[in-house]
Amino acid sequence: MPIFSSQLRAQIAKEMLSVWRDVRVRMTLIVPPLMQLFIFSFAATLEVRNVTVAVLDRDGGPWSGLFVAELAASSFVGHVLTMPDRGALNEAIEQRQALLAVDIPETFSRDIAAGRKAPVQVIVDGRRANSGQIALGYLETVAQRFSTRPEGIGSPDLVAVRHWFNPNLIYRWFIVPSLSGILTMFAALVITSLSIAREREMGTFDQLLVSPTTPTEIIVAKTVPALIIGTLMGNVMVAAGVFVFGIPFTGSYFPLLLTMLLFILSVVGIGLMISSICATQQQAILGAFALGVPMILISGFATPIENMPLVLQWLSELVPLRHFLVIVQGTFLKALPWRDVFAHLWPMAAIAAASLWIATIFVRSKLQ
Repeated sequence: MPIFSSQLRAQIAKEMLSVWRDVRVRMTLIVPPLMQLFIFSFAATLEVRNVTVAVLDRDGGPWSGLFVAELAASSFVGHVLTMPDRGALNEAIEQRQALLAVDIPETFSRDIAAGRKAPVQVIVDGRRANSGQIALGYLETVAQRFSTRPEGIGSPDLVAVRHWFNPNLIYRWFIVPSLSGILTMFAALVITSLSIAREREMGTFDQLLVSPTTPTEIIVAKTVPALIIGTLMGNVMVAAGVFVFGIPFTGSYFPLLLTMLLFILSVVGIGLMISSICATQQQAILGAFALGVPMILISGFATPIENMPLVLQWLSELVPLRHFLVIVQGTFLKALPWRDVFAHLWPMAAIAAASLWIATIFVRSKLQ
């Protein structure tokens, strides 16, 4: 039977209409992903800004005053609290009034003037460990910049550091392309995981059992709407990254589009496997999130894959989001060459083929 037979076209049209006519599904697919893109782009960031720093200046000399002034002028500092004694400094940390506390000793200016290292104690609020470590790194940068002042004695040579592909370390340049992949994955996963489960819940799946429709046609009919909707959503988010957030798009659009199609196909196969074993839409939603969240965690989005145990590193190779994130981030920021694109393209093609084949087997087992 031809792959684009009238029967198959009718099945595809039915799937598109079933998705589009359901107001709740339509709103779920369009509104939340776009809202999440804009909210997470500003909220999901590892940048630390507007930090309150408590300072106890025991020295009171010119060099300690200059150091405090440079600290207050830093972009990550929002407010500097001047503490009268060590008890007040400790209290600022205990009461969460400050993320960092800086204790400058009495010998600070004398050590700086003599060209010696001047130790400064820094207390970090361990309850906010991640933000505290990032802010501590910023503070170390301030201290290094302070030590390179020309009027200092015995100051080290200034070393210029340039961050490739993201010179100003704008975190949104990383988060928005990544969110386009994550939100597109969930949109395609939800659409397909609900498809067969919805048929079962509404009683129309029994009609498929007695119809001449083959398992392959069912899979194709369920795949095409999700592929179309997922591709549209992905392109909208990529366009928002370029035209709304102003992220530079240095690569080629065609490799990204091809990658997006294979990425959505692989996710569709996973969603159809979930849908074929679920009896209700509620079970399908739970199944989609039960798989979707771990796939995000081991995709390299939040933590480097190299930091994970070896077993999870191997498992991440089976996650299509891991490969898509490399390509979408590289396409935006570094004009990823075709060689590197292909290195992550063929695993997604293999995952798509395997997941769709397994989904077809599951559907065939239900029709027998």
